[in-house]
Amino acid sequence: MAGSGEQAFDYGFLLRINEDARRGEALNEYLSSRSYLAGYGPSQADDEAFALLRGPPHQQHVHALRWYRHIAALQPQMNGQATDTSTKGKRMQPPWCPPDGTELPKLRLYNSLTRTKEVFVPQHGNRVLWYCCGPTVYDASHMGHARSYISFDILRRILMNYFKYDVFYCMNITDIDDKIIKRARQNHLLEQYSAKKPSASQILQDVLTAREPFQVKLAETTDPDKKQMLERLDTAVTAALTPLQGAIKSGTADAAIQSQAQVLLDEAKDLLSDWLDSQFGCQVTENSIFSLLPKYWEEEYHKDMDALNVLPPDVLTRVSEYVPEIVEFVKKIVDNGYGYESNGSVYFDTAKFGASSGHSYAKLVPEAVGDQKALQEGEGDLSISADRLSEKRSQNDFALWKASKPGEPSWESPWGKGRPGWHIECSAMAGSILGASMDIHGGGFDLRFPHHDNELAQSEAYFENNHWVRYFLHTGHLTIAGCKMSKSLKNFITIKDALAKHTARQLRLAFLMHSWKDTLDYSNNTMESAIQYEKFMNEFFLNVKDILRTPTDITGQFEKWEAEEIELNKSFYEKKEAVHEALCDNIDTRTALEEIRALVGQSNAYVASRKGAKLLPNRMLLQSIAQYLTDMFKTFGAIEGTEPIGFPVGKNGQNTDLESTVMPYLNVLSDFREGVRKIAREQKVTEVLQLCDAVRDDILPELGVRLEDHEGLRTVVKLVDRETLLKEREEKKKLEEEKRRKKEEAAKKKQEQEMAKQAKMKIPPSEMFRSETDKYSSFDDTGFPTHDAEGKEISKGQTKKLRKLYEAQEKLYNEYLQSNQNGS
Repeated sequence: MAGSGEQAFDYGFLLRINEDARRGEALNEYLSSRSYLAGYGPSQADDEAFALLRGPPHQQHVHALRWYRHIAALQPQMNGQATDTSTKGKRMQPPWCPPDGTELPKLRLYNSLTRTKEVFVPQHGNRVLWYCCGPTVYDASHMGHARSYISFDILRRILMNYFKYDVFYCMNITDIDDKIIKRARQNHLLEQYSAKKPSASQILQDVLTAREPFQVKLAETTDPDKKQMLERLDTAVTAALTPLQGAIKSGTADAAIQSQAQVLLDEAKDLLSDWLDSQFGCQVTENSIFSLLPKYWEEEYHKDMDALNVLPPDVLTRVSEYVPEIVEFVKKIVDNGYGYESNGSVYFDTAKFGASSGHSYAKLVPEAVGDQKALQEGEGDLSISADRLSEKRSQNDFALWKASKPGEPSWESPWGKGRPGWHIECSAMAGSILGASMDIHGGGFDLRFPHHDNELAQSEAYFENNHWVRYFLHTGHLTIAGCKMSKSLKNFITIKDALAKHTARQLRLAFLMHSWKDTLDYSNNTMESAIQYEKFMNEFFLNVKDILRTPTDITGQFEKWEAEEIELNKSFYEKKEAVHEALCDNIDTRTALEEIRALVGQSNAYVASRKGAKLLPNRMLLQSIAQYLTDMFKTFGAIEGTEPIGFPVGKNGQNTDLESTVMPYLNVLSDFREGVRKIAREQKVTEVLQLCDAVRDDILPELGVRLEDHEGLRTVVKLVDRETLLKEREEKKKLEEEKRRKKEEAAKKKQEQEMAKQAKMKIPPSEMFRSETDKYSSFDDTGFPTHDAEGKEISKGQTKKLRKLYEAQEKLYNEYLQSNQNGS
């Protein structure tokens, strides 16, 4: 194939070659130095040479194969079958067939209103209106709060950052409530009592007085958990009472008595504050007393949420700031015919609401209607007196507005001075911000009835609709090592206490490893699983970053993909699909994390196989996997910061550029150390090798640097939290100590066995049974037993067994005699 002026294709040499393989090789060599595809069409020589070949040349003959394919493509033209140019204008594109495609999974959420997973469809396009019940701030936030707020933070982040919904998140703070009022009064009265500096005898007398109603309450309590809590308190008070009573009776020095009185005051503060409240609570009338307590604990709650990396709400509402809106909300419910006033309080008429067209009471837990214990808990400790209960038309009705008693904060209203009921606050505040209908309402599982059912009823009574909430999400309970957690039972762990033992990331991983709607057991096993998962992921990220730091030029980043890379990439996309399916399935983070674990396991196996073959892993593929995983953990809220790969380096990730700053220096140190080790090994300088090990094992871990030496490969440098490295070092020392101890025990045991064997060898077989008088009574001349201890003749079977032992001892004894003779 040649243009004008080029040398013609001389194929005569091919005629002298008979073997096809040799002919292809010769043709390839001939064409390697010629421009064999120049010109406009094939020559006669091309056609004739092509005919000599019975098929395409071998792939290794690149030039011959390229020429062959080109001539083969032009064969129709060479045979006179070229299309007439006059018909070219009539040619048309063939029909295009679109791919069948696959149906993508849709996001489904478990909706408590239907108790099943429903396809999530926001009411207004991509915008999601979400209200979440916030804390009642009268004490420290605990892990029960964390269960809800971390779980909802995970769901919120996934909806926003993974599914790309525009989420508007509103949460309330309950700062007016029976618990807050009672606790504020008790704290105030106990502070006043302590400020008066009562004498030891006065404290003793008051505690004994306060203990009487407490013990009545203890005797009447039937709930086993609550009874156990009260018994623990009574035991502690008794233990503090006895020494003080004895000291006063014996006339002990005043200082010692006063010290013991203070111990009693500390132990008895709960029952003493209850008694003080019953005596003087009605005299506490200043509203500011009831605002100081929730203000303090709200601030502590926000600090805890920030420490847990929980996003703040877009809008935060406080009951104390919405009292006018709550009054108007109650008025409209009354005007709509679903509320009634009684003795200055206003109640919701559940019977009338349930009987009205288009409404239904207790949508979430209809089977709980009539559960008086749950209803009374919903009304609050200060609102279940006989006179309050008699004000209602039905025991199922609940308070919208409560007439304030002496010792309670109050606000003006059309029905007189009072305060909001518990359920109405959420309805009024959520309605003010989100309107007549929201997409998602969230809260803890224990709030379903009566709180959320009452919220639904009064809100739908206000808006006269039946869809105030479209999707109700409830997080599962939290137990502590299998036991129910309850603040009222004093069986709880504060968030601060939990964060003192584990990091926010570890706590979040523990939550991610469980379904958000099921019970989660906060235990050592749960946390250990989270810690090991974090370690597993962190090691992968550190290994990938080390691989990416391997020097290369720009083009060297793009390595050829072999079967291993293709297989890993296929698995990568399969795992991404599996993660997506899991998140679509009620945001199943548990399954998502297991799929991620499997992907990392496959990636680790790939890296190990490449390193085993002394080959570098594919940088771009591992980088893609690591970046995807980092993005997913950012989406889950388990990674803060802007690093493209891995967990932040440094405590709480404050030093975001630490790695890029120090790693060049650490690499220089590592290379220098490796050079020194190489020379020390060649020269057999043990002291230098020990110093190099000390740098790795003792010095650098204190700085948060881990060196990993690999035979035949470069040393891996990793930045890890100092605390983690020191913990690893201690564990390594413990393992080494345990290994040393076991080795010593094994050596000691072997020595003892050897000594026992030596001692046994010295016993003549004629003496071995004579000492066992508890078993045998008669022996023959060789010392072999003939009768047992009772004088009965030994059976044939037993004699056979004893004979084997006798012969074995005889052999040992002979070996002993022989060794002595050889030694002499």
